[in-house]
Amino acid sequence: MKRDPFLAIADPTRRAILMLLAVQAMTPNALAEHFDSSRQAVSKHIKILNECELLKQKKEGREIYYHLNGKKMETIEKWLQKFKALWSKRFDQLDELLIKIEKK
Repeated sequence: MKRDPFLAIADPTRRAILMLLAVQAMTPNALAEHFDSSRQAVSKHIKILNECELLKQKKEGREIYYHLNGKKMETIEKWLQKFKALWSKRFDQLDELLIKIEKK
């Protein structure tokens, strides 16, 4: 079942997992060490991120290593770019207004 990646990143624990995996691939046990919650709770978060295709997995022996799926993260980045452009334009307008007010 595919899930919406935006719902996945709405959760702070899942965002923290993504940040950790952006640095290096990790096993579920290694990820769980970074959180106060149980290994099972972290596994549920991993499952959701995996269902959203935000993670890729690689099996090495008996261990599964998860890492960030950069292609899927690009989808989120493209969506955010629209807001960045809007914010930038509005901040530029605010700068111009503040300069006018300061000159008076």
